[in-house]
Amino acid sequence: MTPQQNDILCRVENDAPMGQLMRQHWIPACMIEEVAEPDCTPLRVRLLGENMVVFRDSEGKVGALDELCPHRRASLVFGRNEECGLRCLYHGWKFDVEGNVIDMASEPEGSHMIGKMKTRAFPVIESSGFVWVWMGDPENVGEFNAPNWASASEGNISIMKIHAECNWAQILEGAIDSSHSSSLHSSNMPTASDVSGSTATDTAWLRPSADKSPRIEVEKTSFGFRYAAIRKPVVDADKQDYVRTTLFIAPFTAVIPSNDQYHLSQLLIPIDDVNTYFYWIAWSEDPDKGIGQDAWRKFCGAEVGKDVEPVTYRKVRNYANNYMQDREAMKAGDFTGIYGIPCQDMAMWESMGPIADRSEDNLGTSDKAIFTFRTQMYRAAQAVAKGEPAIGAAGDVLPQSKLISFQGMVPKGEDWKQYNISEEERAQRKAGSDVAREPAE
Repeated sequence: MTPQQNDILCRVENDAPMGQLMRQHWIPACMIEEVAEPDCTPLRVRLLGENMVVFRDSEGKVGALDELCPHRRASLVFGRNEECGLRCLYHGWKFDVEGNVIDMASEPEGSHMIGKMKTRAFPVIESSGFVWVWMGDPENVGEFNAPNWASASEGNISIMKIHAECNWAQILEGAIDSSHSSSLHSSNMPTASDVSGSTATDTAWLRPSADKSPRIEVEKTSFGFRYAAIRKPVVDADKQDYVRTTLFIAPFTAVIPSNDQYHLSQLLIPIDDVNTYFYWIAWSEDPDKGIGQDAWRKFCGAEVGKDVEPVTYRKVRNYANNYMQDREAMKAGDFTGIYGIPCQDMAMWESMGPIADRSEDNLGTSDKAIFTFRTQMYRAAQAVAKGEPAIGAAGDVLPQSKLISFQGMVPKGEDWKQYNISEEERAQRKAGSDVAREPAE
């Protein structure tokens, strides 16, 4: 990619095409737990280079407003959240969750300004552990497409959050890069000959393959693409393949291969051009499986107050301290010397710089999914710049709740594309094939 193409892929602030593309989707602003209680502490949120304040009022309604008071531009994050509104500390102007000014302490009673003033309020939906906001055209709010973990059994969604100090695209490329897991995460995903698929313990995910050079096959879809990493298994390699499929759901969701206890989804949400919220969700539809919130964050090395700071979710292990890499542990057999899968990834992503220079990359055969992501999203951003609808936000949009990854053994010769495919996607795929077979006019 040229530096100019790289900017189109990566940048999201102001009128950048990629940011405009994302504004045609609902975007997670924060976890529900961050604004769980009525009259809670207001939360500063930055998305796509815009600052907002999220709060829950006395009646339990969630609001997301422009952070700056329209009076004199002071921050509402410091405001008093009470009696069904957020009151600015500077002059006492008070706003409801819809952005209406409901009191002006600094103005005389009966002032004509009350009832006329309003601040920007973003449409809000609470779903699947998150507060989602609409940052696009307020006159054309898109339909909310619930994520696949919305199908989890009650209380069986566990979310980890970390602030990453780099661009969203290099994080997403890490999420859809299956080959790196065989090296970077090899101590957390060790080979075991007595398992037939990814098997979760308290400290690791066991795998039935030691193959570090998987064969990558990609299938483009209406929502983005699906790809398979095909590895030689330890047992019966002449009869079967170990297949792990990953889904990229445009513009910022990755569904990575599950294990025997829970499914795994990721959200890579741009704070601005050079910062990203990294969410990793472990979930299960089976009430007898899954992993608890505390156990999930401990496994990931992302416990709030221990591994990440409260409120900001910035890392204790970071670039400045070399992620507290333990060289003695490496000599003893740990591959990276860095605790936790997410922090291992962060060390790679953030070391590329705030925005990776893709013009210097040398892609190999294991990078087919990376190449697909770059070309697909670059062209999608170009399309939005021309006034066309965003990928995954128009046309025959599949319900995300039906999209799932796959991992397991596949007999040699069988098509991996037929595994874990919903009836909706199967019908869409068939319709696309029928159209492709029709003779051109």
